Amino acid sequence: MLAFLVRRLTGLLVVLWCVITLTFFLVRLAPGGPFSRERKIPPAIEKQLLARYKLDGTLWQQYTDYLGDLLKGDLRLSTKYRDRSVNELIADGLPVSGLLGFTAFLIATGSGIALGCAAAWRQHSFLDRASMLGALTLISVPSFVIGPLLVLVFALRLPWLPVGGWNSPASVILPALTLAGPYTAYIARLTRSSMLEVLSQDFIRTARAKGLTETAVATRHALKIALLPVVSFLGPLAANLLTGSIVVESIFNIPGMGGYFVNSILNRDVFLLSGVVIVYCTLLVGLNLLVDLSYTLLDRRIQVYE
Repeated sequence: MLAFLVRRLTGLLVVLWCVITLTFFLVRLAPGGPFSRERKIPPAIEKQLLARYKLDGTLWQQYTDYLGDLLKGDLRLSTKYRDRSVNELIADGLPVSGLLGFTAFLIATGSGIALGCAAAWRQHSFLDRASMLGALTLISVPSFVIGPLLVLVFALRLPWLPVGGWNSPASVILPALTLAGPYTAYIARLTRSSMLEVLSQDFIRTARAKGLTETAVATRHALKIALLPVVSFLGPLAANLLTGSIVVESIFNIPGMGGYFVNSILNRDVFLLSGVVIVYCTLLVGLNLLVDLSYTLLDRRIQVYE
């Protein structure tokens, strides 16, 4: 187990270094710069700005200095949000996106697994067809359509929930439902297909032959194995949801990381863009590591140290 963790953590650091390097050089080598404007900045002022943001050296010097600051935990100052560091911006936006993403993750995982199991257990029934038709609809309809529809029904026609903003616990419900909708459908379809495959295997027939009830067969024997493909999908899904959805945050006017990510690209804010990418990449690799470790809990035949 220890050797496995060491290998994966070493791989995490290598992946982070590659992502940081590619992001830094791609942004810096693109035409224009963080201080490019329609009205040209006087050379003296531009020189002072470049020196303040440590962009006045050669490209290699900028890169090595940036890596040195990252090792200290310093993500530098944002070139768009003046006098604010990237650490402060991420500290403001990540908890908002994290709460929204965590709520959407719980909704998508719980409802998706429940629908998928019910559809597989009642294959070819009305429940199966209705749930899969609903899943196909959620996958086909984009979030920028689902969100306004939910606002129209539950905020305007039935004034139960706020239209947008981030002022109360009720403000989380509509954006979380919007964000969770397509992923609920993906998880439901994946769970159904995996459960059907497991239910046709020999050990399930053996369990039934022993006289176990159908509920015991499903919960104690089939479900754990059927969840393995779902768990593989949950790692990247959690990272994606926790870092926020640009579309959903824009629709409901939520001050999360999605807006920072878009603005960092539009304004060529290399340090803010790199900071957001670092957070996303760390979450993605870290959550995938947790997924690999969880395999041993679902299937005892899998050993991570082999």
